[in-house]
Amino acid sequence: MAGAQCCENPPTLSSASGQGSVVESIGGLKAYTAGSSNSKAAVVLVSDVYGYEAPNLRKLADKVAAAGFFVVVPDFFYGDPYAPNPEKSIMMWLENHGTDKGFEDATSVIEYLKSKGIEAIGAAGFCWGGKVVTELAKTDYVKAVVMLHPSMVKLDDITEIKRPTSILAAETDSITPAELVKQFEEILSTKTEVDSFVKIFPGAAHGWTVRYDTNNEAAVAKAEEAHKDLMDWFHKYLK
Repeated sequence: MAGAQCCENPPTLSSASGQGSVVESIGGLKAYTAGSSNSKAAVVLVSDVYGYEAPNLRKLADKVAAAGFFVVVPDFFYGDPYAPNPEKSIMMWLENHGTDKGFEDATSVIEYLKSKGIEAIGAAGFCWGGKVVTELAKTDYVKAVVMLHPSMVKLDDITEIKRPTSILAAETDSITPAELVKQFEEILSTKTEVDSFVKIFPGAAHGWTVRYDTNNEAAVAKAEEAHKDLMDWFHKYLK
């Protein structure tokens, strides 16, 4: 996950952002939640390295909840999201926040939701979270996943996917280049038993779906296009 793009445009984190609420424990993790917990369909949003307090991520959670899903955005970093620091590189931070632990925590959250009667669960992951949901897509924990500008995902990961998978990628991405995404698409196209949707957004850069400038109409429109694709995928498989 090396590369400056991962850390560009850091959001201003806010514990008060969003129209939902923060709960102390869902499957052992603090989480932002939106929508009705009585819904039979839930979406788990797995953040990028900046964590669950990012305002644009919570705004997306509210939007997905308004479409009829119960949405959970867990604090996978236990109060320690990445903060740009010349003395602490992203690689140093990752030593304490691996995606393997993220996957383990995600399964705990999903098991909790299932114990509450939620029948259909999907997961969407951004950058760091893209790798986490890729691991989920190899299992029966979820019914469908969406990866948005994922990082650390390899060709071997794609060969193991068994759940319907949507990949929303950036044209300009040094972490997961468009050429690699096209290889992902080729592999998925051979897996006739697994539905897939792959889209490379022209002019988009890594992180565009959650780290956009809300005052830039073009950036907002491009992010909203991806958000619609995400919701369409979950409507198809969770409703």
